Amino acid sequence: MTSVWGMVLLLVTQAPGVDGPVEGAEPLATPAEAELGVETPPAATREGRGWEYLIRLETSTLVLQARGGAGEQVGYAQLSPMLLVDGGEEFGVNVGAPVRLRLWGGEASAGWVREEDWDSLSDWGQLVHALKLGSDKSPVGLWVGALDSYSLASGHLVRRYSNRANPDYHPAGASLTGAVGPLYVEAFASDVLGARLMGAQAELDVAHVFTGPPRQRGRYTLALSAVHEWGRAGGKSPPVTLAHLDGTAVVVVRRGFEAHLLAGWGGRPGVGGAWGLVAGVGADAVTSTLDTKLRLEVRRQHGGFRQGFFGPDYELARFRAAGPEGVPLAEASFPDSFSVYGEAVVGWDAVHYGGLQRHLQLSLGAEAFTWGRLDVDGRVAVQVWGRNVEVAVKGLAVGLGQPGVRYLAAAEMRWRFLGGRLYALGTGGTQLFPEEVGTLRPGAYASVGLGVDNAR
Repeated sequence: MTSVWGMVLLLVTQAPGVDGPVEGAEPLATPAEAELGVETPPAATREGRGWEYLIRLETSTLVLQARGGAGEQVGYAQLSPMLLVDGGEEFGVNVGAPVRLRLWGGEASAGWVREEDWDSLSDWGQLVHALKLGSDKSPVGLWVGALDSYSLASGHLVRRYSNRANPDYHPAGASLTGAVGPLYVEAFASDVLGARLMGAQAELDVAHVFTGPPRQRGRYTLALSAVHEWGRAGGKSPPVTLAHLDGTAVVVVRRGFEAHLLAGWGGRPGVGGAWGLVAGVGADAVTSTLDTKLRLEVRRQHGGFRQGFFGPDYELARFRAAGPEGVPLAEASFPDSFSVYGEAVVGWDAVHYGGLQRHLQLSLGAEAFTWGRLDVDGRVAVQVWGRNVEVAVKGLAVGLGQPGVRYLAAAEMRWRFLGGRLYALGTGGTQLFPEEVGTLRPGAYASVGLGVDNAR
């Protein structure tokens, strides 16, 4: 369940922009924030602590260039309240949502509150930043909130997926995990209030089946996953179903280090000739100051199937895929080819803080195809000057080397002063807004403001 709670990097923040690519950026964390949903090292965990609370209010001005004509801008005053309750390893909740009040620009008939933020049932999901029930030690765990860089177990169908990449769609996703005997199951939904992306992966511990509970759980596993897109919320898009079979063997185990081999096969049920193969290696290394996860894979795509179909660009690609065709991803042709995929996730801290406290956070994924296409997405965040300043940059490039390449970029900075309870923030970036006719209108946003909380 570590992969599930790793998503709780979103637990204590809401970017001041309109859900831009940098939405997962973490503010400087308190012990309550760091421990809420994130497995901390034993040295960093306080025994017997009671309930903890965090109250935050951010006020900012937001300039959005979006749906209007060329050069049209709309200005907003934005209020972002937040309440976090930390009940320890088994319970945590973070609620609150930004309210954007129009100051200038826009259509004359537009109301004071930005309509696109609340015009569907799914948008009410943004009230829940995160809710967790259970922990890595629980037989069942539930997590509800924004999904940012989420991967479903092995990650060969859903990898580095974000459910709020569409600036006008703010759903709450959910992930449910459970373990009984040799079986581990993870299920997820991208929108708990709408019929959208849903899937699950069931993983069997092979050693447990033949020899009983092993000394090291999950060393040899077989897994089956399936994901279905209903396409009925956040704008209509074509339905699609994918399935994948995976095998993993952990071949090296050392203190603080593991290396594994993996292989798999996948396809699109009901679509003849759509299949794919994958083989690769991975490694996890953990020390008192460093947490690193690396993966390298060789992939084969055939008949329109590809691994990582539901990826970081999916919430836009389901309306219009990157490339010259101008059709949804489910209908886009994809050449039969090979590719190489690499991923690195690194967290480093000089003084061994647990939870969200990191001097450096780096996440990078890239896939190069033999027909000349390159997809890259990544994020880096650094804390400097006694952790009083945090800077985060995030970017996405899909289809490099081919016509119709797609770019997104964003940056955010937070600066704490006056003892840390007051902070200044600024953010900006580019966006793409899906239109009813299946096009993506480019836009941009910029925001500056102040925040106050009881974090320090």
